[in-house]
Amino acid sequence: MAATNKYYIEFTEEMKDDYTILVPNMLPSHFKLICNFMNTYGYHMELLETEGPEITELGLRYVHNDACYPAILVIGQFLDALKSGKYDPHKTALIYFQTGGGCRASNYISLLRKALAKAGFDYVPVISFSFSDLEDHSGFKLSIKQLLGLLDAVLYGDLLWTLVNQTKPYEITAGEADALEDEWIRRLGDSIGSDSSLIMRHSKDISREIIRDFAKIPKEKRNAVKVGIVGEIYVKYAPLGNNKLVDFLNEEGAEVTTPGLLDFLTYCAYNGIVDQKFYGRGGLVFWGSKIAYKYLCKKKRGLIALLEEEGSFDAPCPFEHVVALNEGYISPGVKMGEGWLLTAEMLELADSGIKNIVCVQPFGCLPNHVCGKGMMRPIKERNPDINIVAVDYDPGASKVNQENRLKLMLSTARDRLS
Repeated sequence: MAATNKYYIEFTEEMKDDYTILVPNMLPSHFKLICNFMNTYGYHMELLETEGPEITELGLRYVHNDACYPAILVIGQFLDALKSGKYDPHKTALIYFQTGGGCRASNYISLLRKALAKAGFDYVPVISFSFSDLEDHSGFKLSIKQLLGLLDAVLYGDLLWTLVNQTKPYEITAGEADALEDEWIRRLGDSIGSDSSLIMRHSKDISREIIRDFAKIPKEKRNAVKVGIVGEIYVKYAPLGNNKLVDFLNEEGAEVTTPGLLDFLTYCAYNGIVDQKFYGRGGLVFWGSKIAYKYLCKKKRGLIALLEEEGSFDAPCPFEHVVALNEGYISPGVKMGEGWLLTAEMLELADSGIKNIVCVQPFGCLPNHVCGKGMMRPIKERNPDINIVAVDYDPGASKVNQENRLKLMLSTARDRLS
């Protein structure tokens, strides 16, 4: 579908050869792996890892402060890169991932293009990566093989995310888990790349090797507080968006668990099935969603089986169980933003024994305030031993206040642990 936005610039086939595509940093390990994978197909993708208050200030200069906090950060990060002198703006493109759902996130691309025009970069192409067929870019069309390779990147990214989070708080030599993760991201980019024969079958042998490597890292035995993180997808994962929340919790001696990106993709597929039940929507979308849902659930069960086989790490629960846990709490028809999945992830963590939960969201994010903050009371009423704290992130939010709320939650958790 061709775009009609007056700021739209197509990313053409000719641009593929000599343009650098900048990628915002939402999930560091996943997105590094995705960049490495796409580069094997001739793209030149680079993950932005810049940080600091100047990113927020630059975003606020070109975006209204009522806009979603993640949009302010991502746009600020893009503009900072274009102004840095590191890249030739006339040979640079930007890519943004969006679902096309009913929340402010669906306006990110328009906000970004307006900000680029205001800053004098209206000639920079912005690639909208979406399964909603929002735009056409002749230089960025993915084959089925490439899409399945991206799914492999998500699966490996989730595995690495799980292993690093369960290793880092206990490693005897600081930095070993991060170094091993970086090594595997480099190796996996080639393993699932354009010359790979592994596409369409996530390799069990490679996953076993990854798990064994992390299991070999020497660890100290101690009884750490376990903390789960749920919330709006960007703030939940991005260090820039949550003031390095995982690092802060690790420094406080906690082990962190965050549901993986695969769950969000499976949630999106499941919503297509729900639409048939609630609204009678059938056709290709329904059947495609049903096939995708079964396929993604099977992939997650495969990862769970491999973690349980080795035995050193806690495995997540099957997505079908996440759906079942949600029954009686919130309707599966609630699917703006993270929707019912946000509530279900809190229940999933509690069910797996992780009773301490940080629920994060951008200030003013209505869907996640409803499904996150709004569901905390009914969850606590039925699970009195659960310890949840809600933390808002916003350009004007105080980091000290955020950390004080987290320390209070950790203090309660330690009292219960002892």
